[in-house]
Amino acid sequence: MRSSSALGIGLGLGLLVPGFAATPPSVPANVVDQAQKQVVAFVGKLADLHCTEDVVQEKLKANGGTETSSRSQYDYFLYMQGNSYDFQLSESRLEVGTSKQRHVPMLLTNGFSTLLLVFHPYYRNGFEFTVGPAESHEGRNLIPVQFTHITGSRTPAALALRGREFPLDLKGTAWVDQSTGQVVRIDAGLEHEMTDVGLTELNIRVEYTASARITDQFLLPSRAVIELETPRQHWRNTHVFHNYKLFSTDANQDPDVKVRGKDGDADPNAAPSPTTPPNIKEQP
Repeated sequence: MRSSSALGIGLGLGLLVPGFAATPPSVPANVVDQAQKQVVAFVGKLADLHCTEDVVQEKLKANGGTETSSRSQYDYFLYMQGNSYDFQLSESRLEVGTSKQRHVPMLLTNGFSTLLLVFHPYYRNGFEFTVGPAESHEGRNLIPVQFTHITGSRTPAALALRGREFPLDLKGTAWVDQSTGQVVRIDAGLEHEMTDVGLTELNIRVEYTASARITDQFLLPSRAVIELETPRQHWRNTHVFHNYKLFSTDANQDPDVKVRGKDGDADPNAAPSPTTPPNIKEQP
């Protein structure tokens, strides 16, 4: 879903997959490693899941009010080729319902349900992590893990502008369940403004909750809010994921690669395969 499509001057956001590297020495391994283990397992489960995605797109006024909005619904699933260390992750969104709307360009966003992949082995080496003290929230002890992109290293996000890609320096906080290592929420944004390419602010929040009818082992994406500002425009898109079901169709894959192979089937230090990124672009 990497795109060179435009938002005003042309804007797209995509995740790029860096190579594996050891955890920086300053990272408490028992927290970040635990989150990584859960994320790797989560990726292996994605091919079995299918849900409904409701999307609200809003163009906002200078005072924060809504200038125009639209609602859409999608048949949504993520599918994986490969195994937990050498994979290609793609997103499928089949539109099943759209509200009547005026012919006003709107911001398109997708792919942000997988933002927790900052903890995946392919992504970790591009960030520094700082672990804070536990916080109590709704009966859970959550560990806030702050992540900051290491300047000059690979980053899991890029701005696609007029056929070019500009790396995004992301920073944020992930709240990790102390007892399970599962990511409950992630807030992320830019380390620095990118006014030279027309992006002044980007704020992302992704929430993950349990779906007992599907699995009690993983938290699944439930809500993602992406808010973006340029010097002249302000957008907010809200994605809600619900009605999860098991997806029984086998994944289409290279015959030489196992979809559900054991972690040992692939070299974790091998060069990564390309992955389909989250994306932001203008809707015509």
